[in-house]
Amino acid sequence: MSEDSEEEDYSDRSISDDDELDEDSFMKFVSDDIHPCTLLAADSVGDPFFPRTTQILLEYQLGRWVPRLRGPRDLYGVSSSGPLSPTRWPYHCEVIDEKVQHIEWTPFVPEPVYVPTGMEIEPVYPNSKEETVVYLAEDAYKEPCFVYSRVGGNRTSLKQPVDNCDNTLVFEARFESGNLQKVVKVADHEYELTVRPDLFTNKHTQWYYFQVTNTQAEIVYRFTIVNFTKPASLYNRGMKPLFYSEKEAKTHNIGWQRIGDQIKYYKNNLGQDGRHFFSLTWTFQFPHSQDTCYFAHCYPYTYSNLQEYLSGINSDPVRSKFCKIRVLCHTLARNMVYVLTITTPLKTSDSKRKAVILTARVHPGETNSSWIMKGFLDYILGDSSDARLLRDTFIFKVVPMLNPDGVIVGNYRCSLAGRDLNRNYTSLLKESFPSVWYTRNMINRLMEKREVILYCDLHGHSRKQNIFMYGCDGSSRSKTKGLYLQQRIFPLMLSKNCPNIFSFSACKFNVQKSKEGTGRVVMWKMGIRNSFTLEATFCGSTLGNKRGTHFGTKDLESMGYHFCDSLLDYCDPDRSKYYQCLKELEEMEKHMSSERVSDNTDASLVEISLDVESSSRGSDSSESNDTQTYLLKVTSQARNKKKYLKTKRERNAILANCQNNTQEVYGKEHLLQRHEESNSDGNDPRIDAPDVYVAHCFRRPLPSQGVDLFQLLA
Repeated sequence: MSEDSEEEDYSDRSISDDDELDEDSFMKFVSDDIHPCTLLAADSVGDPFFPRTTQILLEYQLGRWVPRLRGPRDLYGVSSSGPLSPTRWPYHCEVIDEKVQHIEWTPFVPEPVYVPTGMEIEPVYPNSKEETVVYLAEDAYKEPCFVYSRVGGNRTSLKQPVDNCDNTLVFEARFESGNLQKVVKVADHEYELTVRPDLFTNKHTQWYYFQVTNTQAEIVYRFTIVNFTKPASLYNRGMKPLFYSEKEAKTHNIGWQRIGDQIKYYKNNLGQDGRHFFSLTWTFQFPHSQDTCYFAHCYPYTYSNLQEYLSGINSDPVRSKFCKIRVLCHTLARNMVYVLTITTPLKTSDSKRKAVILTARVHPGETNSSWIMKGFLDYILGDSSDARLLRDTFIFKVVPMLNPDGVIVGNYRCSLAGRDLNRNYTSLLKESFPSVWYTRNMINRLMEKREVILYCDLHGHSRKQNIFMYGCDGSSRSKTKGLYLQQRIFPLMLSKNCPNIFSFSACKFNVQKSKEGTGRVVMWKMGIRNSFTLEATFCGSTLGNKRGTHFGTKDLESMGYHFCDSLLDYCDPDRSKYYQCLKELEEMEKHMSSERVSDNTDASLVEISLDVESSSRGSDSSESNDTQTYLLKVTSQARNKKKYLKTKRERNAILANCQNNTQEVYGKEHLLQRHEESNSDGNDPRIDAPDVYVAHCFRRPLPSQGVDLFQLLA
């Protein structure tokens, strides 16, 4: 357990269940000349005025005992010179001793998406009793729910993968974040693969990450994963699987790369119990024989990667001064959830500093969110003038990995409770969902001391391209129009600062009942005006010079930098950028209002249908993995609503009005006039800009977006 320290506004305290009693509780009273350095634990005082706790120390000052909090524990609950906290697994999970590591690498040129040729085949594999199973992970089904955890998981001898033929590939996934359940050899160089559902569930088959050895070069292999559950996939929009070769890494310093030919995502014939399954197939030639290779859905980022990164910060004498790392809580498996407090140390209690909160990896398979978080931390902990300015202006509370248990075992969406944590921010079950409970509690206590200007939860998206945001707004737009538009300013600034990767037109700002348990909505209802979910595609961009290419880790990390840059723009004392974005939003609102028809039934259906693509949709509902069933239900509800027919005169009037408004808004002279007004008007009294201002001397103008306002409206 860890909450804000009353002594230090900028740091969190760690209170572990395993705290030991202070062996020096009873200190001997000494003479008056050394009383100033005398300490006594409150637990040793018999006076009922003091609570029985080892977390309060009494210090003798100027003739009286003054209570103060004990200093924070070391980062990992061990001495700073000790080892990293070992990862804990459910006791029945088999884990190999080998530690998997990969190098970081940036491709020399952006990797293009796959362009279908129309000749791709759709392999079908009927069930056969004579199938040759070359890999099977049975340990996942030994328990119906989480029981207890061990360091290293199952301690019995491991069953080795089948290796009965010289030309048979050897598969392995019993390592951190690995996911592969079964492999069947259906031909000499063709394999049928099944990925494992999230532990203690029967769904969420999306994340895969496995090792292949005993490879042969210059041979075309076919791999087909047969139990995906989402009807739509980025693989149908050109996304390629990721591949890593240890020999390529050693000899050419090449890391993860996009590969594959004959890529196809399609519905197969394995449906049962009313569920439909989908297959992903691809062909590939290994670059080396007798190589150790890996395939993955997205760039892996494990719990051990995070611990090593945090250990580097903790041992750095410069960064550790303004980045305090504490243990927020422990997970079900007793893994640590870390919280970082980043700010220039406060000499006195300064309640004027506003807070910014970032969280990531509540869904363990969305590894791209960790790479964005890494980019943010690299920048905010750097020595640039803008980074120093941000640390001087704000207090950053960062939870870089909300679901370590899910990350460790290779889940895609759930924790070891078998539930989606991003639907349980309102839950009172602290023991079942500790990370989100303590995060909400930490933010609630923080808001009692200072204003939280922005909250952002980082995610990955499995169906949409680009990077975009989900936000919140009020139910009555007419009464709160100023606030309604202000909540869109920060995402619009992001789209201007990184126009090749961030799409403002893909952003949505609404609150659905199914999303009321998400971090975004809960924090917004707690009073955080700018509360967002940032969604990053697993694939790539459709914008600017990045169009038609995959995102690499450096692209994702750059989003962390652009987040910081946009935060400075949002709070710039020069309000011109703020009001420029506000005026553009007003133009967008006028344009959308002119096209809004009075028949809301069909419009609402389109809106709901598009929002089904959100990666934060209710995964714990019975329909969470069946988009078609969900849409049919929504369509049925919409059709049952009474429709009011319009006369021909009314329809013609609406059409003429829309055409006139479209011609007026899309006129080039009108567009130039609006931009001139936007640039000249820097003091619009209607809307109050944020009351957080930073020094203007370091700022630079927004980069050219490359697309004008009305491309966003298209």
